[in-house]
This record gives sequence, C-alpha cells and structure tokens, in this order.
Amino acid sequence: MQTDILDASVTFISQPFISPLILSSGEISELTEARAEVVVRVNGREARGRGSIYLSDLWSWPDQTLCHEHRDAALRRLCEHIACDLSALCGGRAAHPTELGLILHDNVCREPSPPALARAMCASPFDAAIHDAAGIALNISAFDFYKDPAPLPCADRYFADRNACEEIRRTIHPPKRTLQAWCIVGGNDSMEKDLCPWIRNRGYRCFKIKVHGRDNADDAARTVEVFRAAREFGVEKPWLSVDANEANGDADSVLDYLRRLKAVDTDAFAALQYLEQPTGRNIKSLRFDWREVAKLKPVMLDEGLTDLGLMEEAVAQGWSGFALKTCKGHSFALVAAAWARQHGLLVSLQDLTNPGLSLIHAALFAAHVPMINDVELNSPQFTPAANADWLPGLSGLFEPTGGMHRLPDEIPPGLGSTL
Repeated sequence: MQTDILDASVTFISQPFISPLILSSGEISELTEARAEVVVRVNGREARGRGSIYLSDLWSWPDQTLCHEHRDAALRRLCEHIACDLSALCGGRAAHPTELGLILHDNVCREPSPPALARAMCASPFDAAIHDAAGIALNISAFDFYKDPAPLPCADRYFADRNACEEIRRTIHPPKRTLQAWCIVGGNDSMEKDLCPWIRNRGYRCFKIKVHGRDNADDAARTVEVFRAAREFGVEKPWLSVDANEANGDADSVLDYLRRLKAVDTDAFAALQYLEQPTGRNIKSLRFDWREVAKLKPVMLDEGLTDLGLMEEAVAQGWSGFALKTCKGHSFALVAAAWARQHGLLVSLQDLTNPGLSLIHAALFAAHVPMINDVELNSPQFTPAANADWLPGLSGLFEPTGGMHRLPDEIPPGLGSTL
C-alpha cells in the first residue's frame, strides 16, 4: 500500500440551492463544489482518483465580518494551493493512503486562518481522491486497505495497542445495501408544503430538525410539531434528530430543552435519537459537563472535533460520541470512528449537502462503518441538479424511495468514482 502522489488538480463549479438551507449563522443559497483529481502510483500501478466537497464557508468559517464572496475566494485559493503542493503536504514520500491523509490534514490545518474546520474541508476531496486512486490502481475498495498490518504513525499514537490499522479493520463491517434517508426540516419550513411531499412521495421516516437554540419552549414546541406532522402524514414511528448549529448557550439550556420536550410530548421525546453539537465549537474554551444531558439523549460532537487530539477531551466532558463528516477527511473520519468504537462511544455520519462523488463517498462510508443514524444525505433535497450526472443509473442512491438510499449490488474500487 505504499502510495506515491504523482499529480493533483482541482476545478470549481457553482451549485445553486433550489431552496435555502437555514443555519443559526445564516442562509445558504449557493455553494462552490470543489472537485479534486489525484494521480498515484501504488505497487507499480498508476491510477487517477476523484473526490469532491462543497466549500461551505458559512458552516466552516462563520465570520460575520467577512462576506460570502471573500470567504469563498479564500477557500478556492486554499484548494488550489493544496493541489499544487499535495505531495509535499502529504509528507513528500510514499506511505499508506490513510497516513497520507492524516499528514495532509495536520499540515493543512496548522495555519490559523481560515480556521481549522474550513482548512480540513478544503483538504478532504484530495484525501478522498488519494483513496479512490489507490483503490482503482489495486482494483479493491478503499475499505479493504486494512486487511494487512501497516504502520500508521499519525494514528497509532491514539491507540493503546499502537495499531490503528487493526482497529480500523475491526471497525469496518461488510457493507449494508440500504441506508435510512433523512429529511432536513428548517426553522421556517411548512409541514404541508415542505415536509409532507418527502413522506408521501419518497417514504421518508427520519427528520433532522433545525432549531434556533435561543428559546427552549419554542424549540420543544417545534420538535413536537414536526413529530406530530410526520405521524399525521403516515409515519408510524418517526426518527428525529435536533441540530441547533451551536446556538445553545450551555449544557444546562440543552437539558432544559429536553425536559420541556418530555413534559410536552413523551412520544416526541422518545422519537428523538440524538442531538448534534448544541454549543460553540471551541470545546477547550467552551467546556461543559454533558453527563446529565447524555443520560437523557446522546449528544454528539461535530464542529468541535477538528483534531484527533480532542477525542480525549470530548470523553472528559461527557459527550456521547462523534457526529462525523467526510468533509473533515476520509482518513480523519476513519480513525475517529475506530477510536470511538474502542472507547464505547457512538458515531453518526452527518452531511455537508454532499453532491455527486461526495454523496457516493459518504454513502459508502456509512455502509461500511455502522452509524446510529445510517447517514444524512441531503443534496437530493437542496441541490438535486448537482447529482444529474449519476442518474438514472444510481437513482436508488440519489433518489431514495421507501425512505431508503440503496447502494448498487457491486461495491466499486476506491471510493466509488467509477460508478
């Protein structure tokens, strides 16, 4: 698996949203998709791999003093820099693809601006493309890279047995063929207009509710409204998750929200599967004790996990587990999932409205690594035109029916760019 990086490039495509995605930090109506290509040589064979991601600046770099255009341009420049210097940023030598990805993550995230989350996002399509290319060269899935022992120095230090490769192998399961589909319910969405069609036309049963995180009574009432609407529209047992996008002030406010929700509707409370990071992303400066919250519902660390060194801190604070995203890097997500499994933590796989190649990547990741939510894939809801090149051949994956994403029968080499 000694993989050399020979060449890299990146292109950009502007993708409009058919309806805005509302976060607590603002509204997303258009994003740049970064598509990376990387050529590698492994075991004497050369191959080209691909990866992509949205440069979601409002999520990864929510600096209200800078306009979207400024942040988007800076993120594009960073992607171009990574493409030009990819080999050096990956250590300048042949290594296992996961070691290359971790070195890339550490080197790219060293600079203070843009922030680490944005920098990891820009590096992620290159990490994916490296794994895709290596798998294509060897004609195997990127999830089969761990069957033989291999040193992964950047990851080994986080495991007591100093064997990250073995821990990743234990974390990867035979792939699932179907994955639960999740619908995003925004704070201003109408139950009849925005929620009902996804239930009636596509059979969705899982709903991620964007709450405001400022008024617990309102957030509890909104959660109940969505739950009862789903039941009214024919979902016997809805699954819910709640995402305040870091807008809650502290852990006590989250505990108050959960107690209010349980008091108003015990069935809606029972339907709530977990909460995504409710408070600010800097968990070193914004330290809260999550144990009382976690006794009621799992609370998952998302934006705050930008460095593998923070995993121990998350445990110390009482987080239930990690809300992983492939946009932080394939290598990073695999190591975090393996560490979480070893330490008895939960993992979910969340979205960045992943289109096309990145949707395939996330679906394959969730198919191989068990998640409490299967996977959130919302580009069919917000940017369906970005998926057009994969239709109708992959309609089962990109256009869910019966509330499920369906993977093809044959798992492709790499991370799926040949599908």
